[in-house]
Parts: sequence; C-alpha cells; structure tokens
Amino acid sequence: MKISRRNFLKGTATTLFLAGFNFPVLASGSRKKNLVVIMLRGGMDGLTAVPVIGDKNFEKRRKKILIENPIKLDSDFALHPKLNAFYNCWKDNTGSIVHATSIPYTARSHFEGQNLMESGGKVPYQEKTGWLGRAMKIANYKGDGLALSLPMPLLLRGVPKNNNYYPSDDRLPREDTLELLKSIYADNSEEELLDMMNFIKKRKNEEMMGMGFGSGKRKNGNLSKHAAEYLKKPDGPRVAVFEVNGFDTHAAQGGINGTHTKCLLEMDEIIENLKVNLKDSYKDTLILTVTEFGRTIAQNGGNGTEHGYGTALFMAGGLLKKSQVYSDWPGLKRNELYQGRDLNATIDARSVYASAMSTVFDLDFNRIEKEVFFGDKLQNMSDKLFKA
Repeated sequence: MKISRRNFLKGTATTLFLAGFNFPVLASGSRKKNLVVIMLRGGMDGLTAVPVIGDKNFEKRRKKILIENPIKLDSDFALHPKLNAFYNCWKDNTGSIVHATSIPYTARSHFEGQNLMESGGKVPYQEKTGWLGRAMKIANYKGDGLALSLPMPLLLRGVPKNNNYYPSDDRLPREDTLELLKSIYADNSEEELLDMMNFIKKRKNEEMMGMGFGSGKRKNGNLSKHAAEYLKKPDGPRVAVFEVNGFDTHAAQGGINGTHTKCLLEMDEIIENLKVNLKDSYKDTLILTVTEFGRTIAQNGGNGTEHGYGTALFMAGGLLKKSQVYSDWPGLKRNELYQGRDLNATIDARSVYASAMSTVFDLDFNRIEKEVFFGDKLQNMSDKLFKA
C-alpha cells in the first residue's frame, strides 16, 4: 500500500484521528481554526449529563439513578457535578450545551443510529461517506491520508485518497512495521510522522509493561494531550475525532458514581486536556459531541435506562459565542414525551454540525446544507452559537 508522506491521518486503537494537514493558512489570509468531534457511542443520556431543574415528572421516574447536587447553570438546567473541566469552560464563556436535540432517527438500533450519526443521512447504510468528510472535501482539505486504526470512522470518509493501516493485533502496529515506516520517512525529514511513530512505539512498550493502556480513559487522556500539540501547529491538522464508548447503560447506570458517569468523565478529560494543551489555539478551536440517540426518561428494573431519542450536545472552545444552554424545551409530562417515554428532540443535531462547520471551515451554510446534508432544510444556528 502506498503511504502518503505529506498528509498523515493519525490514530491508534480507534480512538484518535487527525486530518486536514498543510492547509495554506497564510496564503488564504485567514487564521487557522480547528474542529474536534467527540463521538459518544452507545447513546449518551442527556438528562444525566444536563438534568432539568425541579421537574417532578423527571424525578419520580429516576429515584435510584438521580444525579445528586448538580451544578446550577441557569434557571432551568444543571450540570453533572463531576464534569469539572466542562464547568470551567462554562465559567469562562467557552462552554455551551444544546439540549433536546438528536439526529433524525427514532428506531432505537445502535447499528443504524451510529451509521446515521456519522453519515448524516436519513436512511441507514445508504451513504458511504460521512458528513465531516464531505465538508472537508468541499473545504479543500484533500490529500492522501493514513489512519493507524481499525477502521477509519465513516464520519471522516469522503476526503479523496484517505487510506487505512490495519494493525495485526487490532490495537497497535508490530515493532517491525514501526521500524519499516520510520525507515521510509527517515531520509525525507518527515518530523511529524517520525514523532508520531515514536509516540506509538512508546505506547506499545508501556502497554507491554502493563502500564494500563488497555483502559480507554487512560488512552484517550494521553492521545488528547498529543492531539493538542499537533492541532496548535500552523501547518498541523485542523480536524480531530475521538471515540468514547460505553454509554449503553441498560443496567447499573448508577447515579453520580455510576457507569454512565465514568464515560462522561472520559469526555470531560478530553476537553480538559485539549483546553490546557492547545493554549492560545484554544480560542480558535471548537469541540463538539455526537451520539446516536438519548435514553428513556424512566429507569428500568436494573437501575439502567433503555434506548431513547432526545439528548444533549456539548460544545467547548473559543469559537463559541457565549456559555449557554440552548434549547426549545418540549417538557417532560407524559403527553410531551416522544412515544410517551423519551425526551423529545426539537432541534436537529445536524443543524448544529452544519453551523459549526460553516464557522470553522469558512463555508457558506447553504452550501453545506446542499452538498453535505443532501439538501435537507436545516436551521442556520451560526449567529446564535458561534463567533463570526
């Protein structure tokens, strides 16, 4: 397989992907802006992360998994009290939430929902590219790419000549493969590539020594620090994608110290590491989350929740207009719920994604609506959520 030297899409163990290198920032006269997407797989419970304040309809349905002592954000909504990094963003006007939102999918299948979460379409498995990849293509973020992952997420597909390298152990490249890659680039002064090869080699050695890189939290924590170092470079990548798994909490979801909370903390750590390590580039960065659906209002017999519909979307970064919980709140009375069981979604999450890409990629919103989201009528939320 031909390996690109110039544009290297980096990642390990299906947790990190970087793309959009060597974009001519100086030639275009525009400043470099970054977009980071965190995919929350399994169906993130927006009402665990961002509970509504004082709603008895909600409280009586979740007696055993309620989040105690949440942090009040405004008169209507609170924040999970362990999301300290996001709350720090909130306090300095670089953290926002869109609540009662979802992609337009209601059939409750993980396979279909995650496919549509990444493709941006309406019919499962119909599209072969992702909404982020299509937008990168029209923004001219083109070129050969290589993902040291298995496999490259659908979300990023659509940029010509992106390739994948498949590690033999489904986790990290073999030692001989790393040495081969390094030898290929050694004479060409590909510093970024060699640096990443050394980083992967170090991770492999640490894993072999039992230093815990099998833990998703530890893995994403280290990768988010490393990603920030590349994102802040003038000729570095403009796009990063992380994956956080485990939100499908049908049982033992728990309250403040439950399984769902552990997943949210992984998301929070990524946000914190990016903010700290991006330094001045944080002001020109937008971080946002995606998930396939929310979870039911009522807890089940196993102190968990089932697949639902409406959820919440987190955003952080200096490109936000201000800290806010943006929502067209539908209410939680039984007749206000979707199918009598779920938080209804009143905002198409694709409207947020289209507005975000319009801001970060400097693309016309109507063009994104037409070429990325197949002409579906979406709401331009750029002036409500983001800085010009």
